[in-house]
Amino acid sequence: MNDCWHRKVEDQQKGLSSEEGSSVFRMDSSGDSMKPTQHVLLVGEGNFSFSASLCKTAEADTKITATCYESEEEAKKQEEACKSIQCLEEKGAEVFFNVDSTKLAEFPCLADKKFNCIIFNFPHYGRKAGVKKNRMLLASFFLSCADVLTQDGEVHIALCNGQGGTPADQPMREWHNSWQVVAMAAEAGFILSKICQFDSSKCDGYRSTGYRSQDKSFHTEAALNHIFTRSLQFLPAKPVVIEERVGKELVSFQVPGDLCEYMNRNFLDKHSEHPVNILQQELLKEMGLTWPVHRIEKKYPLLFKSIPSAFSYCDFDILPSYIYWVRPIEIKKDNLLESMDSGDKTPAACAEYHTIYHTEEECEQAEGVRSDTSEPELKNGIGYALRPSLRVHIKEILQQHDLEIDTIYAHSGQIFKRCPVSPNSLPSSHEALLIQAFDPSKNSEAACKLQVSLESAISTVVSLMADSKILFPREGLLSFQKYSEDPRYHIYIGYKTKGSGEQQQLIGSLVVMPHNSTHTKFQICVVSLNLNLLSMLIFNVNDWRMLWTWDQRFFSSFGRNNMTLFKEFSLYPPSYSHDVSFWVETETFDELEFHALVRQVSCGTVREVTLVDSFQHPHMGHASQCYRLIYQCSDRALSYRKALELQLLLRRELQQRLLVTLR
Repeated sequence: MNDCWHRKVEDQQKGLSSEEGSSVFRMDSSGDSMKPTQHVLLVGEGNFSFSASLCKTAEADTKITATCYESEEEAKKQEEACKSIQCLEEKGAEVFFNVDSTKLAEFPCLADKKFNCIIFNFPHYGRKAGVKKNRMLLASFFLSCADVLTQDGEVHIALCNGQGGTPADQPMREWHNSWQVVAMAAEAGFILSKICQFDSSKCDGYRSTGYRSQDKSFHTEAALNHIFTRSLQFLPAKPVVIEERVGKELVSFQVPGDLCEYMNRNFLDKHSEHPVNILQQELLKEMGLTWPVHRIEKKYPLLFKSIPSAFSYCDFDILPSYIYWVRPIEIKKDNLLESMDSGDKTPAACAEYHTIYHTEEECEQAEGVRSDTSEPELKNGIGYALRPSLRVHIKEILQQHDLEIDTIYAHSGQIFKRCPVSPNSLPSSHEALLIQAFDPSKNSEAACKLQVSLESAISTVVSLMADSKILFPREGLLSFQKYSEDPRYHIYIGYKTKGSGEQQQLIGSLVVMPHNSTHTKFQICVVSLNLNLLSMLIFNVNDWRMLWTWDQRFFSSFGRNNMTLFKEFSLYPPSYSHDVSFWVETETFDELEFHALVRQVSCGTVREVTLVDSFQHPHMGHASQCYRLIYQCSDRALSYRKALELQLLLRRELQQRLLVTLR
C-alpha cells in the first residue's frame, strides 16, 4: 500500500473482537470486569457446566441464577450435571428447573427480579428443528428478556458459526438460511452492540451438550457470542412552532414536519461534546496558530427573506427548488412560552433560536396547517425561507463588524436543504463560515494562503485519529475545483476506505468577493465548511443520521479534549425493502415533498428511496411512479413488523397529504 496515506487498513472485521468468550464475564459496556452487585441469569443450561465455570471466576458480589428447561430429575441424568449443580449451590448461586426461556416473567422465582445480564448459550428449538422454529425461539426469548432485564442490561447469546447470519460469521450463510439473530432481537427492541469469539477452552470445566436434544456434545469452534442491549423507542417528532426576529419583523412559522427532529439540539453550544462542535473547536485552534481568529457568537435567525425570482444558485450552492420555503402563521399570544430573555429554562426556551413555542394547543394548531415547503407565500414579492447556508448573513456580518486585515472571523450554525432520502443527502447540517479580509495590492496570494492554512488544519486533525478505517492522503488532502462561470471554488477532501479506490467528498466552498463598505480596496475570502460531512469522515460515522441520534452512547464516544473515533453500539442493523406505487399529476407532483413525507412518517428509518419505475398513461395524462424504500436504522432496533407498520402508515399519509392515488 502506498505510504502516502495516513491510515492502515483494519485487518479484523467490523465489530468482531479478538477477545474470546471471556467477554461473557464482562457485563458492562466499557469492557471492565463485572461490576459489584451484578445479577446474572443463565437460561437453557443443559449440564450446568457453564454456570459452574462462571461462578468460579465471577466477583464475590455477583449473584448468579442458573436455570434449565428440563425437570430436576431429567437434568441430573446428564453427565457431570450433579457435580456442577453442587458447585453452584456451594457458591451461593440459585438453581431452578422447569424454566421456559420464552416466559421468564411467568416463573414465580424470577417474576419480581431484574437482571443485569441474561445469558443463553447455544439455544435450539430441539432435535432437527429448522431455521424458522429457531428464529421463533430467539424472538420469543428476547421478548421474555425485556420483562426481567434492567434498563441498561445486556443479553448474551452464543451461537455456532453461521447461525447468527451476520458478516462476523465466516463463512456467512445466506440471510434466508440463518437464524437472523439481529432481526429477531429487534422484535423486542434490542440491538447488537458487540460480537466476541466464544472460546470454550477458557471456560474451565465447560462441556457443550444437547446435540439433537441428547446428552451429546457439538462443535463450538468459531462460535460467536452476541451481546445485545436495549435501544431507544420510535417516537414521532412533535410539531414545532418558532418565533424569531427577521430584520425588523417578528415572524412565527411552523417548522416543516421532516425537520422537527433536528430542531433545538444545540450541538454547537460552547460546552457541547457533539463531534461537529469538537471538530469546529479543533479546526479553529489549528488555524489560530497561523492567523488571529475571532469567534462571532451572535445568533442569527434561521429565516431569511428572499425574492424567489431573483434567487441564484451561485449565491448558496443550491437550486431554488431545494429551498425550504415557510409560511408565517398566526398563533395565540396567551399561550406562548416565555423567551430566553425572560429567564425561562425550559428545553423549548433554551434553544439557539430567539423563542420557541411548543405548547399542546400550538401543536394542535400546527397539525392543522399543511406544510408545503416547495412554494413561498409572497408578500410584496418577498418570501421567507430557512437558510440554506450561513452566507445569507454575510452582508449583516460585514455591517456589524469592522473587519481587521488577515483576521479570520468564524461563525457556525444550522442550515437546511430540501433533498431526496439517500445516504449522502442531509436535510439539515451544521456549517462553519470563515471570513477573512485582505488587501489585494499588498497580499495577492491571501486566498491561496488561506487554502493552505485550512488544509493544514484539517490534516492535523486527521492525524489525531488513530486506527481510522478511512485513509487520508498526506499530501493533496484538499482540492479546490472551479466550474465554468461559477465564482466559487468547491472544496473536496480525498480519502480511501478498505476495498475501494480513491474517493472525494464535497465539504464546502471558497469564494473571493469585494468588500464594498468602508474600505473599498479590500476583498474578503469566504469559506463555508459542512461540519457534518467532515465529521462523518474524520470520526468514522458511516450514517449521517447517527449524528442526530438521541442515544447517549453516541455522545459518550467523544470528549472535548480527546479526539476519538466513534464506537458503534449497533452492529449489522437489518434492512427491509418495501415498494409503493401511485398515480400522480405530473405538472403538480413535487418529488421532494414526497421524500420529505417519507422522512417524517418513517421517523427517519428509511435509508434510501429509489425510483424504480415510471409510466405515463397514454390517454389519461397521469403518470405512475413506483418507488423502492429501504428501511434501516443505525441507532434503534427496527424489526420487520415495525418497518411494515411504518410503510402502511406512509401509504395512508400519501393519500391524505399528497392527494395521490395508490396503485
